[in-house]
Amino acid sequence: MDVTEIRKKTGLLAQRPFPLPMSIYDNVAYGMRIHQMCRKGCDLDAKVQHYLEEAGLWAEVKDRLHAPATGLSIGQQQRLCLARGLAVEPEILLGDEPTSALDPISAQHIEKRLLDLKQEYTIVLVTHILRQARRMADYVIFMYLGEVVEAGPAHEVFEHPREERTRAYLEGVF
Repeated sequence: MDVTEIRKKTGLLAQRPFPLPMSIYDNVAYGMRIHQMCRKGCDLDAKVQHYLEEAGLWAEVKDRLHAPATGLSIGQQQRLCLARGLAVEPEILLGDEPTSALDPISAQHIEKRLLDLKQEYTIVLVTHILRQARRMADYVIFMYLGEVVEAGPAHEVFEHPREERTRAYLEGVF
């Protein structure tokens, strides 16, 4: 498989935000440029604005788009990384503990955006925070030491776990 094509189809939101060492605007436009998604007649400014709005960041940065992305707060940087991931129009958003490095308010912003976006994207969220999994998941896969222990609709796994290890984890035994 073509790794570049796989990367284009997957938007990544990592544990810690990693803005590119460029402006806020260029962070969002970067993927569209390298994948040649905005050709002749395309309004790149409108696309950057759209994805910053999708990430819930536009209102906070619209007057400083050409400022360094590293000047944003960590929560804003994470939403910028979300905008950058969305800008390549992926099929899947992968969130690897996307709120673990954030304060509660910033984490809430990210969760809200992901909940809104799950109508348009397949979202795979890795989390160790049970409350977050309960709030966000439609389907849950519980893994222990690299083994799939239990999988199913979130309400079934959380309310009626079939496996003892799942039950123990949900009760806080480990």
